Amino acid sequence: MAGLNDLTLGARPGGKTLLTAEWLVAHEGGTHVLIRNGELVFEGNRILYAGRRFEGEVANRIDLGAALISPGFIDLDALSDLDTYTLVTDNQPGWPRGRVWPESYVARGPYEMYSPEELAFQKRFAFATLLLNGITTALPIASLYYREWAETAEEFDAAAEAAAALGLRVFLGPAYRSGGAVVDNTGIFHMRFDEGRGLAGLDTALGFIRRHHRTHGGLINGLLAPDRVETCTQTLLERTMDAARELDCPVRIHMAQGKFELDMMDRLHDATGPQWLARLGLLNDHLIAPHGTYATERDVALYAEHGVSLAHSPLVSARMGSVLKSFASFRAAGVNIGMATDTAPADMWMNMLVGLIACRIAEHSNAASSADFFNAATLGGARALRRNDLGRLSAGSLADIAIFRLDDAYMTPSVDPITTLLMGGNGKVTEAVFVDGRLSMRHGKVHDFDLVAAREQAQRQFEGLIAKYPDRSWKHPPVEEIFRPSFPLR
Repeated sequence: MAGLNDLTLGARPGGKTLLTAEWLVAHEGGTHVLIRNGELVFEGNRILYAGRRFEGEVANRIDLGAALISPGFIDLDALSDLDTYTLVTDNQPGWPRGRVWPESYVARGPYEMYSPEELAFQKRFAFATLLLNGITTALPIASLYYREWAETAEEFDAAAEAAAALGLRVFLGPAYRSGGAVVDNTGIFHMRFDEGRGLAGLDTALGFIRRHHRTHGGLINGLLAPDRVETCTQTLLERTMDAARELDCPVRIHMAQGKFELDMMDRLHDATGPQWLARLGLLNDHLIAPHGTYATERDVALYAEHGVSLAHSPLVSARMGSVLKSFASFRAAGVNIGMATDTAPADMWMNMLVGLIACRIAEHSNAASSADFFNAATLGGARALRRNDLGRLSAGSLADIAIFRLDDAYMTPSVDPITTLLMGGNGKVTEAVFVDGRLSMRHGKVHDFDLVAAREQAQRQFEGLIAKYPDRSWKHPPVEEIFRPSFPLR
């Protein structure tokens, strides 16, 4: 009997490998099923068997004991920079603290606040932390607040190489936009548009996708990522959707996510974001839409009618005082829901718990279950990507596997493993992750990446960014006035 430590980190095991544990989440007849003391067999990058007992010969047999063998999580909006939202959690409102550019900063000329090397490092660091949390497929997202305008092909070339080296399945593409919000000296918001710059950003994204789509054995896939609905023009979105059909890749655009967006869309188009896209004939099943916390009933109906998937990230929304209204009502309307983290920590179990609590509060009932959120984090994400080989453990599916410990004293007593992990677990109970059959993470370590040194570098970069906040904060106060500590410093 071999153990995880007998396998080579960063490589696929040789021959057929059998994993067994106290619990297995297999997929049968279109649904997840729990199998006590189940067995999972994979070879290369494909699952051969998921069930009660495998009768054939195997090269490696690994008994994981008190653990859950699970499909890896799919994160439809995975943070891939250093989380600036932590700065405004207790420093509100966020708009005068760098969340909206002041006209004075725009007049001087926005600039890149991170170097190309720092941007490349951030992606690599973020990808490693996703693996630590049992996430095997990710659609990275980063803020454009500290960018000159949009993301670049060069940083995403580096991101593709980082994902391939670490062993993470990604859907990637540099974000682009036609406009952005600015605030004048009196505190009034305006939108500034540059159509040519937006279309150039789309061309950059298309070039990246054509170079990288379905490369590295399918680990790297294309994603079209127009930034936010209010920052895009009709022409930009029409060309984006045409490209999505041609390239057969998903489109992610943030909409129905805040009051600022609602007000601006009303001013620009006399419609909500989803209703404007419906009017243009641009809603379809290629589209993934985070966050939906300000969606109207009509918006929800349009999502369902046109096959739009919702990327639900309850933790980051709840931190800022908004919740989906509600997970259960979206599901009842027929909307496909996938899960997303969109913040640090990239803890999918924590997001599922917050989502369950928020849904039950919004509905004043037990309107959703732990299983519903687990389905969203696996099958819902796969459906959003239009991939039936992800998010499940069944013969023929890709070997994207997460192993979660169940012998943590904080989770005792334990009955149902999904409920136990959702209520008492978190990403730190992730013991190992296989992506495409490769052991990408084991015992808190990823292949060829020093997480201790990386954490120190990330902190230094973040502190360097904070020092630049006065440049792009309204009226340019010093840092100590922008971000006040929780208690007086002595």
